[in-house]
Amino acid sequence: MEHESSFVLSTSSAMQVPSDDKGALAAAEYLRELLSRSNGLQLKVAEGTGPIRLVRKAGFAAEGYTVESDRTGVTITASTDAGLLYGAITTWQLASGEKKNVVPATTIQDAPKFRWRGLMLDSARHFQSPEFVKRLIDWMAVNKLNTLHWHLVDDQGWRLEIKKYPRLTEVSGWRVPATAPGAPPLPRIGGFYTQDQVRQIVAYAAARNVTIVPEIEMPGHALSAIRAYPKLGTGAPITAGAESDWGIFPWLYNVDDSTFAFLEDVLRETMALFPSRYIHVGGDEAVKDQWKASASIQARMKALGLKDEDQLQSWFMSRIGKFLSAHGREMIGWDEILQGGIPKDATIMSWQGTNGAIAAAKAGHDSVLSPAPILYFDNRQGFSDIEPPGRGNSIDLKSVYAFDPLPSELAPEQRKHVLGLQANLWTEHVRTEDRFAWNAFPRASAVAEIGWSNPPNRDFANFIDRLVPQMERMKTLGLTPAASAFAVDAELDYAPPAKTVAIALKSQSGLPIRYTLDGSVPTSASALYSAPVAAPFPTRLRAATFYGDAPSAGAFDRIVDEKSVRTRGDEQLRTCAEKVKLALEDDFPAQGLREVFVMDIFEPCWIFAQAPLGGTKHIAIDVGQVPFNFQVGKDKEGIHFRPPATPEGEFEVRAGGCEGDVVATVPLAPAAVNAGVTRLIAPIAPRPGREDLCISYTARGVDPLWAVNRVELLAE
Repeated sequence: MEHESSFVLSTSSAMQVPSDDKGALAAAEYLRELLSRSNGLQLKVAEGTGPIRLVRKAGFAAEGYTVESDRTGVTITASTDAGLLYGAITTWQLASGEKKNVVPATTIQDAPKFRWRGLMLDSARHFQSPEFVKRLIDWMAVNKLNTLHWHLVDDQGWRLEIKKYPRLTEVSGWRVPATAPGAPPLPRIGGFYTQDQVRQIVAYAAARNVTIVPEIEMPGHALSAIRAYPKLGTGAPITAGAESDWGIFPWLYNVDDSTFAFLEDVLRETMALFPSRYIHVGGDEAVKDQWKASASIQARMKALGLKDEDQLQSWFMSRIGKFLSAHGREMIGWDEILQGGIPKDATIMSWQGTNGAIAAAKAGHDSVLSPAPILYFDNRQGFSDIEPPGRGNSIDLKSVYAFDPLPSELAPEQRKHVLGLQANLWTEHVRTEDRFAWNAFPRASAVAEIGWSNPPNRDFANFIDRLVPQMERMKTLGLTPAASAFAVDAELDYAPPAKTVAIALKSQSGLPIRYTLDGSVPTSASALYSAPVAAPFPTRLRAATFYGDAPSAGAFDRIVDEKSVRTRGDEQLRTCAEKVKLALEDDFPAQGLREVFVMDIFEPCWIFAQAPLGGTKHIAIDVGQVPFNFQVGKDKEGIHFRPPATPEGEFEVRAGGCEGDVVATVPLAPAAVNAGVTRLIAPIAPRPGREDLCISYTARGVDPLWAVNRVELLAE
């Protein structure tokens, strides 16, 4: 409800807090910090009088608040510290919009729909600095996300200092990244968080109403612990360099009492650092082959009266759950822990779609919705040159915003078991902190809104209206969000021998697109795109989406000529099968920019759709190589290649589909001695008009994987 006047902030606008109210004082201090960073305004906090008042009052929901403003000032009212903090954040949002330091006259009554509004940080695969973790907590807080699930342990690394077991971080806090055969080695990477650093981060988060839930994986994803202390495993040998692989590993903890003593010691030190109600214990992707092959484990199963390894995992997780319960904590784990039965107070994190949450609720367990692929933010936001490496599903902002965390299959009384939702950002292919920020936001803002309000009919355009100013505010907090949703992409429709091309523009955001064909920078007065545009060769096409009169990030700028319409990068090529599609970063060079290759690791094969072959005499393929560092078990046996005709192999180009005629053979010999990207050129059989080209390679094995970076059809 809006009133007729607004309140203008100034350096004399003191913030009034109740005496001896530490929570109100903390909220006021945070509001002062935010306004200083975004608006350059320095406010005072006092216990006397002031136009900005923080008031403690009974009767509000746990995180609920009101903000009332008129020309005389602003009043923030809540029952809890969290409510006062969120009221302060809302006041910051009001005061840092288009009109800086002006709070519109309004009354806002607000409270969240769900109590778990989360984001998962995977520090096990790639380590992030403590300073970055704190920045991430601030970005979460100003979106009213309240749970940071911290994935500290996995096969690739152990990131939490455990004083009783120092080798966990001495040995498994570090690894050497995988490289293709013959490529120069990469420097060692890693790191870990000391217990003092963790205490500081936990306190920093608590002051911003962010609870950190730590994850200590078991019984699978255990390689890092077994590397440090081999007696924890089953005795199965560890492949050299396996810690730098990705995928589902076979190494599991054994079930000896000494191993449980180790895990309980680790959990004691973990609980001493993290006061959260929940402790995450993983439980996912535990391949049981090593348990099946171990005589001692089979004997233990028989002694326990367990019929199979799934029941053994249930027994394992139940034992850990009882230990946590005895220490006043609750177990949370991935939905596989439902198999075979678990403690009644265990909470399920449903990642394999929503079925886990449905089964959990029907069995009386609480759950958090975190389904793949929609809430797995290591999935890319599109396919263009601006996207970093990641998984090959395209999960855009609009798709995330459309997610409903309340499955329709649940009855009303069962829906009470849904605590909320969480986005997960696994970092196998997210090597840097900047890329984590890009992948997380603005999609995490969509998760925040779903978790807070979850209206029955969401309006994406209305969400964009709130999102754009929020991203501008967050830039003052050190965030560079993804431009993916606002970027412009172009599809070029060309048929030889024409000297013109039809250009179709698109953007995920739905915002208006304005463009120019003369090379000038688009403005709010430039032509508004509505239908494909015909352009002659050469044309410099520039385009951008506009929010009001301002262009968004992700502007398009490209010379459109005969060369460009005959060229496709791997972002524009299709993969032939899309079995396991990834965008993989090159392993070369050690420092500086590296290429990103889009490929299917189970079937490396690309389609140049409707290639304009008329007049083409040669084909140029820019190729690179990456290591096959994937733990895929027996699935590796299903990866097949045509036998090579030369020692190094060759790329084959077929017209009309992957079973069509071979129109070009491109030997790999020059690329085999180059760690970077190599341009290979070969003659191509003449073909008229347009036709699909299928591009694959011959090989004797999977390592290295050859990747196509770019394909160009040459007229000479």
